Amino acid sequence: MRHVRFLKVTALAALLLIVFPAFSFAAEVTHENLGEHIPIWSCLPFVGMLLSIAIFPLVKPEWWEHHQLHAALFWALLFLIPFGFVYGGHILVFQVLETVLLDYLPFIILLFGLFVASGGIVLKGDLAGDTKTNVIMLLIGALLASWIGTTGSAMLMIRPIIRANDWRTHKAHTIVFFIFMVANIGGCLTPVGDPPLFLGFLRSVPFFWTMRLLPMMILNLAILTVAYIVIDRHFLKKERREGSGETVYINRKFDAPLSIEGAHNFIFILMIVGAVILNGILAGVPGFFDPATGELNGISIAGVLLPWNSIIQMVIILIAAFLSMKTTKKSTRKLNSFTFAPIAEVAKLFIGIFLTMIPALAILKANGASLGLTEPWQFFWITGALSSFLDNAPTYLVFLTTAGSVGFTEGVATTVGVVAPKILMAVSAGAVFMGANTYIGNAPNFMVKSIAEENGIKMPSFFGYMVWSLAILIPTFLIDTVIFFL
Repeated sequence: MRHVRFLKVTALAALLLIVFPAFSFAAEVTHENLGEHIPIWSCLPFVGMLLSIAIFPLVKPEWWEHHQLHAALFWALLFLIPFGFVYGGHILVFQVLETVLLDYLPFIILLFGLFVASGGIVLKGDLAGDTKTNVIMLLIGALLASWIGTTGSAMLMIRPIIRANDWRTHKAHTIVFFIFMVANIGGCLTPVGDPPLFLGFLRSVPFFWTMRLLPMMILNLAILTVAYIVIDRHFLKKERREGSGETVYINRKFDAPLSIEGAHNFIFILMIVGAVILNGILAGVPGFFDPATGELNGISIAGVLLPWNSIIQMVIILIAAFLSMKTTKKSTRKLNSFTFAPIAEVAKLFIGIFLTMIPALAILKANGASLGLTEPWQFFWITGALSSFLDNAPTYLVFLTTAGSVGFTEGVATTVGVVAPKILMAVSAGAVFMGANTYIGNAPNFMVKSIAEENGIKMPSFFGYMVWSLAILIPTFLIDTVIFFL
């Protein structure tokens, strides 16, 4: 049966090769200029991957639950097999290893570490889950995000907010706003907050420079808070009319004192955040880079360099996760309804996303500087639009590099050139804020969705979520454009 499936995949990949006549067989194709040669329709498997995430949970939910990895590998092979035929095994192996070792592995290890450590912290006691309580928790999560990362804050706060709202009938909207505010917008103030800003820090953007986004963050959180209050009160009134949650609310006494169990796991979260910061510090320490070339030192695997500072980060994170599992009582994790299912789902789907995203990022890298971008609002929207569907970290890097090539003489001096402050703000805000536009725009989005669904909350579909973001986030970003970027 497995052989039959593999033959089907291979046959489809060969068919795809036939319809790829614009592929260049030229010998001059290298890793550096791949984006200049690879055709735009090589991105079709990536589109197929996204459509699978959007459609299969709706039409074949049980099948999808058991075959997510198969679907991810199918779309990945549908790109990789023709790609290998056309460009050769050397470039294929290099691109796969570069994506897996430098992008996917650090990404999933960081998520895993924060998921495990935060899963051992339980906020005990009664929280009512009414509008006021939810707003307070959303804002606390958003404020924490810049200091322990959007992933760390999201994983820390998602379970308390789910438990606080367990008596509510309508609660999916609360999780949607949680993704907006905690998993994305709150992470804009420091390089620890979101991976794109960390890449900027590695390229000499000062650590606290992004604090300049504070007025924009306050404005966006204020708009979203008002929107949430209006929507949540609407649903509360609806629940009272239906009599669905009011009886539970009236009969339940919210008087148990608040306490934290498993608080020692905050040490492991700080350990993980420290590992990320250490990664950036070590990149500038003699011995970790070659002074003659400026390139990092590390282990070379088939031509792909895995830097020592990245290896150290991943090892520290895995040690923190191990210690968290060993030192946290099983009963504590049981109170959190902790399982590995959400992180497993993210790991399965994002390997397909990362691999099928190779041509899109290559094309973007090759053509970013020729897009004619000169105005801050243009950088804000193009960075944000692509960050909604592609990994926002490399998208940020492409447009940071593009901004550095414009030829500014005054502004922030980075390793990719001098960037005008307003344009750097636009690229940073676009990458961080608009990662909230889809479930795949930022890593914690999908994990929050998965944890919510594991706890019985029926979340919007892929496109259903986009209806929320189009209705609420896009008008917010238009206001940002008018106030900050015109």
